[in-house]
Amino acid sequence: MTFDKVKEVIVDSLGCDEEAVVLTANLKEDLNADSLDAVELSMALEEAFGFTIADEDLMAFVTVKDIVDYIDKNLA
Repeated sequence: MTFDKVKEVIVDSLGCDEEAVVLTANLKEDLNADSLDAVELSMALEEAFGFTIADEDLMAFVTVKDIVDYIDKNLA
């Protein structure tokens, strides 16, 4: 499942608690990701899933679900 892999990448990249990474978690407010974290997370996701995330798409990610939906849409 995409969520499990995304969760693993988020925990590794942001160093947050695994329990905090749920679909409804806000990247900034709940997971304390700043703009530098977002870039690092983007690079880790690109490596894990094997495709490039456009900068404008990256800025649209607010929740973990946004990332999962984006990956499911673009890898389909």
